[in-house]
Amino acid sequence: MLRAGIVGLPNVGKSTLFNALTRSRKAEAANYPFCTIEPNVGMVEVPDDRLEPLSKLSKTLVIVPAVLELVDIAGLVAGASKGEGLGNQFLANIREVDAIIQVVRCFEDEDIIHTMGGVDPIRDIEIIMTELILSDLESATTQADKLRKKARGADKEAQASVALLEPLIEHLNSGKPAITFPLSPEDKVRLKTFCLMSAKPTLFACNVAETDLADPEANIFVQRVREYAKTHHGAESCIISAKLEAELCDLSREETLDYLKELGVADSGVSALIRATYHLLGLASYFTAGEKEVHAWTFPLGFKAPQCAGVIHTDFEKGFIKAEVVSYQDLIAGKGMAGAKEAGKVRLEGKEYVFQDGDVALFRFN
Repeated sequence: MLRAGIVGLPNVGKSTLFNALTRSRKAEAANYPFCTIEPNVGMVEVPDDRLEPLSKLSKTLVIVPAVLELVDIAGLVAGASKGEGLGNQFLANIREVDAIIQVVRCFEDEDIIHTMGGVDPIRDIEIIMTELILSDLESATTQADKLRKKARGADKEAQASVALLEPLIEHLNSGKPAITFPLSPEDKVRLKTFCLMSAKPTLFACNVAETDLADPEANIFVQRVREYAKTHHGAESCIISAKLEAELCDLSREETLDYLKELGVADSGVSALIRATYHLLGLASYFTAGEKEVHAWTFPLGFKAPQCAGVIHTDFEKGFIKAEVVSYQDLIAGKGMAGAKEAGKVRLEGKEYVFQDGDVALFRFN
């Protein structure tokens, strides 16, 4: 299962956010650096407004949402790439995740210590990215040195890797993350074999005060993070009040929405962040819907029908024959499978069909 790591400087709200996302008290959240040492791992449900209508059509109360794995990683400090703070452990934990949620403090609070002495989100982002880039530079240089020996022996794979690593090392040396290096589709696949941390897709979570939620764009720190993320990383950012969300995690969905409505907020920042992380990982959902349950199944975009069948059970992939597929929109418009069939919207797809987000499927297999 693909997973995302929550990273940031100490005391920016990582563990509080992790607790809010996982609706738990699993991670210790305290007003001192490095209260998280061992990474916390939790599963979160992916909010999906399509599940409720599907359950009504299928006349079932059983809904199984898609899930996402998150890791709360210890706070990083300047010099982590040289072993400062919990640097070596921090970097090792980041290498094991597939995407990064970088929590950035965008609120003032004299009662919460900032390890750098004051709130400056761009400085904080640059500290994190500098440490990732320095560690990647060392790793890429070591890998290039080893591969050059093979390349001299006419090893074509090694030659191709060296041809990519050499300009990439220059790119990293200029202070730029690997994710902004221009790549061909073939090189994108090759880049993954180098296991570089600054190549991981990143989402910036602006942690704001509760009072900023109604109009986050008025927060100068949020404005700066959004602009910086777009310009320097080609990355998205979202708004979260980790403290508030952690306080709301014991409430029902209806109670949470009522409270947020009083603040002038339409929906939870947690929901938006989970959805954004799901897409950041390149994941999508297809559905199976029947009288027993409505189930959202997670698959990487680009999966073909047999692979998606295998998400349910490996036997489905091995014995795949056909998939009966209808889009969520067409199923709802037809008020069920019978109406969708009558409208000619239900298709019988073979092994080469690439599944789309929101497909509703029934598999035929041996």
